[in-house]
Amino acid sequence: MSEQYITLAEVRDLLTEENEKRELLTSQKHAMEQARAVCSISVDDAKSIVEEIGAIEGVTEYAAVKIADLLPQYPEDVRAIFSKERLAIEPKTIDQIIEVVGKYL
Repeated sequence: MSEQYITLAEVRDLLTEENEKRELLTSQKHAMEQARAVCSISVDDAKSIVEEIGAIEGVTEYAAVKIADLLPQYPEDVRAIFSKERLAIEPKTIDQIIEVVGKYL
């Protein structure tokens, strides 16, 4: 079995689809409602963001998914995402990320 990061948009759609088939557990219902409340983009847009951000040098799959989930609009927000990875991110890279995210807002 392998691990794969998925966006909140995908979580929202997967749980909504599953909810139509069967009764979800309480924790799954809460996760679905949280994803609905927080996520404002489509799955296609989220995948496009992950793909475009992932193509930027130095950006991991994890960071690309986090960016698609959080949709950072300011350099401080981008730095916060990368702070966990303990990478020094270049200002040029931050600008590229903000530009990509801006296309989907």
